[in-house]
Parts: sequence; structure tokens; C-alpha cells
Amino acid sequence: MTAVTTARPAGTYLADTATLIGRSIRLTRRDADTLLMSIVLPVMLMLLFVFVFGGAITTGTEYVTYVVPGIILLCVGYGASTTAMSVAKDMHEGMIDRLQTLPIRSSSVLTGHVVASVARNALAAVVVFAVAFACGFRPTASAPEWLAAAGLLLLYVLALSWLAAALGLLGGSVESAGFMSFFMLFLPYLSSAFVPTDTMPGALRAISENQPVTPVIETVRGLLTGTAIGSSAAWAVLWSAGLLVVAFVGAALLFRCRTRR
Repeated sequence: MTAVTTARPAGTYLADTATLIGRSIRLTRRDADTLLMSIVLPVMLMLLFVFVFGGAITTGTEYVTYVVPGIILLCVGYGASTTAMSVAKDMHEGMIDRLQTLPIRSSSVLTGHVVASVARNALAAVVVFAVAFACGFRPTASAPEWLAAAGLLLLYVLALSWLAAALGLLGGSVESAGFMSFFMLFLPYLSSAFVPTDTMPGALRAISENQPVTPVIETVRGLLTGTAIGSSAAWAVLWSAGLLVVAFVGAALLFRCRTRR
């Protein structure tokens, strides 16, 4: 199959991307089961930890205040794993092949999936915060601190979403793409999301303190609740920005290899 390669104005590429973003968002709305799971499951986990385990965990503050930032990042992991499977589905069901027969930039479909992932995660975060407030979460952040926390979360969501897109391109099937993205769901459990890292055994503590999720959680927690941030902010930005660059470049290269004729 020969792809259409006619030169087109830059503005047309933006229109292509906007069209495919709209497609991905519509698909998200129609897939009610996945949308509900990406929202309901993190909320259920938060309620489980707050009301079942929270009384036995000492964090120096109300447990709901401690756990909310970790639950938000858990939401991101669920949303990103869905993105990986959506990209793999488009690759294996002929969507990309159909786009290549049209005068449209087929790579825009990746941007569409990433933007839909960001929108899905934003909705999940709003729901989690609403439930957290009902459970007693009382942040002390000022408006600039809320904006800083939102900016860091957006950077992290973008990084994880592009990584998920790369994994979707790498997967041999929709199922394998979902399996490869499993670590996105598991990584927050090996961080300071649910318990302080100083309560963990030595080897596990070293892993928890030297992976990308922990500094992001500690920074968001510090911005929202006033706990010490220290060097976590710098590490959170470095981890997230570095992961975003690597994931974006990797997704672009993989897409070029997978669609080369």
C-alpha cells in the first residue's frame, strides 16, 4: 500500500491532529467500562486504604491527607495503560493503514490518543479530589501552589501517556500492550504513595526512593499540604521531563518503523 506524500500546509496538519484528537475523545466517551474503571478503581482503593488500613498506618498526619497524591498518580497509571491498548488496537485493526491512503498525517493519531489520555486523567483527578474532600482531605495550598502541583501532574501525565503510546506501538497485540504497561499500575505501590519509605526494608526503600513516582508524589504532597519538599521538586521535574523526551522520541521512531512501506 502506498502512502500519500503530497506536501500540505502546516495549518492542515493542525487540522488533522484536531480531527484525530476529537476521534480519540469520542472513543473514550463511548468506552464507558474503561472510563469508569479508570475512575472508580482508584476511588475504591483510596476508600479502602483510608477506612480499612489507614488506622493502622502512621504518617504523622491524617491518612487521607497523606494518601491522596499517591492515588492521583495511580489514576495516571490506569489511564496510561488504556492508552497503550488503544494505540495497539489502531495498529492491528487497520486504522493506520486507512489513514495512510488519505491526505492526512497518520502520526496525528498518536497525538489524539495522548490528548484523550490527558483529558481522561484530568477527569479522574477531579473525581478523586472530590471524593477525598468528602473523606476529610483538607489541603493548605495557595493558588500558586495549586497551579504548580497541576503543572507537575500535567508534565507527568504527558510523559506517561507518550510512554504508553510507545508501548502500544511495541506490543504485538492489544493484550501484550496491556501487559507491558502493567508496570505503570504497579510502580506507585513501590513508592511513598501509601506508606513512608523509611518504614520499608533496606533494599525496597532504596528502590522506592530512587524511582520517578516518589519525587512526584512528595512534591505534590508538599505543595498541597505543606510538608517538606527538599530536592524532590527538582528530581520530579527532571524525571518527568526526561521521560517525556525519551517516550516522545521513542514513539516517533517506532511509529516510523511500523508504518514504513
